[in-house]
Order: sequence, then structure tokens, then C-alpha cells
Amino acid sequence: MNAAQLRTYIIEPVLRYLEPEIPFSAGAMELVMGTAAQESGLRHIDQLTPGPGPAYGLWQMEGATHEDLWASFINPRPALREKLLMMVAPWPSRVEQLRSNLLYGAAMCRVHYRRAPEAIPPADNIEALGQLWKLRYNTSAGKGTVQQFVQSYGLVRSMENT
Repeated sequence: MNAAQLRTYIIEPVLRYLEPEIPFSAGAMELVMGTAAQESGLRHIDQLTPGPGPAYGLWQMEGATHEDLWASFINPRPALREKLLMMVAPWPSRVEQLRSNLLYGAAMCRVHYRRAPEAIPPADNIEALGQLWKLRYNTSAGKGTVQQFVQSYGLVRSMENT
């Protein structure tokens, strides 16, 4: 996957599309990019177990997380719900579209962070972005580390600059 194209044609447009329901920021763009870098290496669209899932897409969101976001955060916000529904096809299921629909996957990643009470760190503070990823996306039960996030993000940035 071309990281610069992912940023230019998927992440930035979808984060801008979610406004004003979810404010755009450069930090949010880097957080969504860094999450994809750490979770999938921009290579895997399904978790590396026999599959399918339980984590899907470049952002490796689990189905249970996806369903909880819809039930507890998206459905009570009609404007956000309508924007997200405009992004999905009638088939396959929304959970399965986390694999195949990059715009939707990026949007759901951003929704996941929006639900968290913490502010998004500045775009140039990769360590703080990694700490937020660990706290809210990978969680204390996850195997990932902040240092891995920082390294994965660095690899993606170097790919963008080549």
C-alpha cells in the first residue's frame, strides 16, 4: 500500500467529511495513519489468525468494538450516523466492510478515538499519539507498545518520503 496515497485519498478526505460532527485536526490525521501503520503495517486486511477476524481491515478493528461504537456512540448522533451510512454499501455487512472499504475503515477508526475523553495530541508528538493509541485502541490487554507505534509510524513516514 502506498502510504502517501492512503493519507491523500483516504484518511484526509474522510476526516474532513466527518466535520463538523467530528472536528478535523492534523493530530487526528496522524493518529489514524499511525494506527493503520501499527495495526496492519499497511499490508493486512484481516487478522493473521486463521480468519476471518476477529480484527478487520488496515485498522484491525474488532467486530465487537465496531458494534459497540454503533450502539453506544453513533446511533445516538443522527448526523454522524447518516454520514457513516452514506459511506457503506448494502453488501457485505458493515463489519466486513472494515476490510474492503478503506474510507469506512478510516472513519470508524476516527470515531473510536472521538469516543475517548482524551484530546488528540499535536501531530508532531508521535510518542503522545502512541500513548493514546495504546490507551484507547490497543488497551492495556493488548500486546502492542508505544515504542512499536512510534517505530511503525516512522516506517510509514519514510515510505511516504521515498
